[in-house]
Amino acid sequence: MADQETSNTNRVAEKIEETRDAAANAMHGASESIRRNAENLPGGSTVSGMAHSAADRIDDAADYLAEHDTRELLSEARWWVRHHPGKALLGAAAVGFFAGRIFRAR
Repeated sequence: MADQETSNTNRVAEKIEETRDAAANAMHGASESIRRNAENLPGGSTVSGMAHSAADRIDDAADYLAEHDTRELLSEARWWVRHHPGKALLGAAAVGFFAGRIFRAR
């Protein structure tokens, strides 16, 4: 059982490593797009400020992703899930919901 888990972890780590830089670049692109369009959003300065804040957080996450190797990312993800299982389940459900919506739309 432990060998199977190690094998699965290694496969996941390899896939993440293959796409890590591309994901970080895509996140930076998304944050720049949010910044460019923030002033044109309805809701005035409050919504614009929230958009800029979201863009900053996306940039921070992209930097973190680019600066840490896959093993660090997996280790920290495991720690977070163990210490915040409810939030992890809610996050997984949200990701699943949005992924389903995206794939259903295609």
